[in-house]
Amino acid sequence: MRRFRRGHLGTESDRATFRTLHTASLASPALREGLNASSAERSIKHLRTLLGTPAAALTDASSLLAWDGIGNHHADQVRQIAENVVEHGTTRVTDPRDLPCDTQNCAVRHAIASPLVVDERVVGTLQVFAPYATAGLVIAADEVAQWVSGQLELAQLDASRTQLMEAEVRALRAQISPHFIYNSLGAIASFVRTDPDRARELLTEFADFTRYSFRRHGEYTTLSEELRSVERYLLLEQARFGDRLQVTLRIAPEVLPVAVPFLSIQPLVENAVRHGLEGTPGKQNGTGHIQIVARDLDQECVIEVEDDGAGEDPEKVRRALAGDADVDSIGLGNVDGRLRNTFGDDYGLVVETAPGAGTKVIVRVPKFAPGVHA
Repeated sequence: MRRFRRGHLGTESDRATFRTLHTASLASPALREGLNASSAERSIKHLRTLLGTPAAALTDASSLLAWDGIGNHHADQVRQIAENVVEHGTTRVTDPRDLPCDTQNCAVRHAIASPLVVDERVVGTLQVFAPYATAGLVIAADEVAQWVSGQLELAQLDASRTQLMEAEVRALRAQISPHFIYNSLGAIASFVRTDPDRARELLTEFADFTRYSFRRHGEYTTLSEELRSVERYLLLEQARFGDRLQVTLRIAPEVLPVAVPFLSIQPLVENAVRHGLEGTPGKQNGTGHIQIVARDLDQECVIEVEDDGAGEDPEKVRRALAGDADVDSIGLGNVDGRLRNTFGDDYGLVVETAPGAGTKVIVRVPKFAPGVHA
């Protein structure tokens, strides 16, 4: 059997590759935040280490963001170099005539400035400074600049995804039924004289429900917080419907900390009430049963929202999941899309329904997912 010697990293080439990848990994987290003064300051020293030059700088389209290394008395010349690169869109090599210097034996004699490109637009430059501008250094600077550009592209994609998620949540909030708000306030008002204590309790629940539904921070929440909002919603609906609305909750304590997209369960319950009770007058003397179950299933959490209402045409459900605005549903397509964007296409909604058979909506989410934190 071949023994592995502690500390052995293969050939010198293997060790050099490891050092390069490690240095790149140190710069990556800052660059994934986009190009700004903070991210530039935290990444520039690692980029200079990658290139092995006396000095390096990062700029946006017109100004210096960060400098690392010797010769920072040349920092005032960086802006002109950056503007030249942005204007031409290509790497520029600057000789000593364009880097005048009164410092004796200054190692900053040549500058190589490579464009940082995001969406085919030059957003900044990576500039490296050295005694000589060799062909190898020019190639290396271009390669590192392309890698930095890739990290900035990913940062922009992350930002776009966040903006899309926020827009989808805003769209979902807009679908919260005004009738629910009016009916809740009407139900609360009806208890003001007959049962003031209950009216106060319901008003507090209504305030907490609206505060949660319209909060302005966080893409994700815990299942515990989402279900607490669902409970508030159901308490308000029970104040309106009385014994006509029956609710069963079976929640495994193990899944309460699981992170889920904000407002991903509540709309399913609103649909269950709307189509399971409001949509079936006269059924069982106008009563309806909503069942919410959350189960611990190894590495996953499974949430089921089921009603015993009139059911639905499966084709209509498919249209709702596809985002058809003409279908009367509260955000089914929105919730399905956000689940898929967050966890992957294997984690969309599953809807079991048929006319006269009630409806069950199944949500399956991983208990742990990279980048998903409440």
